Amino acid sequence: MTHTELAWEFAELFGDLNVDDINQMLAKNVPLETLEFFDAYSKTFADAEGVAGATRERLPNLMLLGYLLRVLEDRLLDGETEA
Repeated sequence: MTHTELAWEFAELFGDLNVDDINQMLAKNVPLETLEFFDAYSKTFADAEGVAGATRERLPNLMLLGYLLRVLEDRLLDGETEA
């Protein structure tokens, strides 16, 4: 599976989750400190780059999705090396 295919599969799966499932998945896979970092960093970035409105509000979520995709890739790669 290519990185692009993996990203699309992840996006489709994520889109099918309800709020409770997303919260449970985040609690199991993302340290609270990481979530806090994404929030603080995205605010600093938005201020520095003049990002406003809906885009500014979505920056932490975009960072989180990128992080989750990377975690998934790492776990899949680790699984391949163990097989």
